[in-house]
Amino acid sequence: MKYPLVAELAEAGVPVAVSCRVLKLARQPYYRWAARPVGPAAQLRAHRVAALTAAHVDDPTAGYRVLADDARRAGAPMAYRTAWRLCSSNGLWSSYGTPKNGKKRKKGDLPAHEDHVKRMFTAAEPNRLWLMDITEHKTLEGKLYCCAIKDVYSNRIVGYSIQSRMKARIVVDAIEHAVARRQMEGADVAGCILHSDRGSQMRAHAALRALRRHDLVGSMGKVGSAGDNAAMESFFSILQRKVLDTRRTWQTRQDLRLAIVTWIERDYHRRLRQDRLGRLTPIEYETKMTAA
Repeated sequence: MKYPLVAELAEAGVPVAVSCRVLKLARQPYYRWAARPVGPAAQLRAHRVAALTAAHVDDPTAGYRVLADDARRAGAPMAYRTAWRLCSSNGLWSSYGTPKNGKKRKKGDLPAHEDHVKRMFTAAEPNRLWLMDITEHKTLEGKLYCCAIKDVYSNRIVGYSIQSRMKARIVVDAIEHAVARRQMEGADVAGCILHSDRGSQMRAHAALRALRRHDLVGSMGKVGSAGDNAAMESFFSILQRKVLDTRRTWQTRQDLRLAIVTWIERDYHRRLRQDRLGRLTPIEYETKMTAA
């Protein structure tokens, strides 16, 4: 039912004719619907659908149980069975798995951006090409996810976000961190290419808005392309060896989070010398090349 959306847009000042044309709806049935009083049950259903939709946009990978939990925290409590029914009728499927009717759902693997890199992972100056990816690791409290953004010019991790759930927010926070850090250094990031895989978090509306907000250029490689992932996996493999594998088990997410941040800022940036950088650390390389 798209009529409630038309009504909300009308209250916001969008003409009904425009909304109906965009949503491909006839106006007369809408006006007949609007003339009928809306009962409490319909209002409750619309409120729940809106909460589930907002949660789905924020985390396209979430199933109906997770969406129901998020909706409950947003003030729209409902039973899991109710959440499943509303998600089914409104097409709020997780980007993983298939619908319950046995029919395969088309995979959401279409890129949100063109591939502007073509496996040419080089940059002549900072903030021309950034790479982004997400890794995960287990703790006794549950999984911890790390989204990192690397500047190809110096291999520096210009931004990262570490969270307990792999939602679109982790990508947005990493982008905001990278932009804020570079702007504090007096750099202009407008026009910088941010290359990633086709993960649902990278294609989420919130991530796309973050790119537009900072004039970044999104780029996505091919599905299953080992070459596209290798550039970031080299960093994550070092992280795995130097931090994640140093303990058999990590007790808490906070312990692991602190260990990752400490290693990135102290060891990787300032102690780890790299052959590609002329045996300099990322910080030393940027400092030397900027002063040259």
